[in-house]
Amino acid sequence: MTRVNNTRSIDRSLYGAVAAAFAVIVFAGFARTYYLKTLFGLPPLPSFTVHAHGVVMTAWVLLFMTQVRLIASHRVRLHQRLGYASIALAVLMVMIGVWTALRAARFGSPSTPAGFSEPTFSIVPLGDMLLFTLFYGAAIFYRRQPARHKRFMYLTAVNFLPPAVGRLPLAFVGAHPVLFGLGVPAVLSLGMLAFDTWRNKKVDGVFAAAVVIFLASFPIRIALVNTAGWTAVATWLATLAG
Repeated sequence: MTRVNNTRSIDRSLYGAVAAAFAVIVFAGFARTYYLKTLFGLPPLPSFTVHAHGVVMTAWVLLFMTQVRLIASHRVRLHQRLGYASIALAVLMVMIGVWTALRAARFGSPSTPAGFSEPTFSIVPLGDMLLFTLFYGAAIFYRRQPARHKRFMYLTAVNFLPPAVGRLPLAFVGAHPVLFGLGVPAVLSLGMLAFDTWRNKKVDGVFAAAVVIFLASFPIRIALVNTAGWTAVATWLATLAG
């Protein structure tokens, strides 16, 4: 019983730290270009769609923090009710996220890295939306298995970190944005897998498979981004943005 209580205490502390770090990283990463952009004299956002994307993504960060806090305070019933309500936000996030990616592919975006065309780079945000749908769907499916449910919700947060980490106003990050943008989420996902294995004294095959899919998505997207096949698909998808 003592070990169970200690593990639950570690869980609560871990997720509290994760929720706080998630919010801080997202705010710090997008402070200059979104949250505090008026202080830096930057031009307005290119479209209402981009602003809507920022709003729903911010709402998700706040929801994640709220849900973690509710569990820590043992308000499980409210956590469950809010979880069901969060499905609507998740659907809205995916719809707006995909539409934002398609509009960026069609009309261009200042966030597209040098060396990539707008249509082909859409594989990155579209891949993020696909992974989010997979992880969030799994979290809902395993909602009656708290440990696994929490791990998948953790992956929804880690999945959205690369753009924020790559934009952190730190010199060493600015010098290697891709390395840190992909490396930090990779370390965090593997770290949770290690913790989960230690906690349960065995590897959770379902969660391990999800981590492998998450990690594999990086080289897969990099390998496909400039191929003729993806270029053709991305160019066609961009036309859907009108």
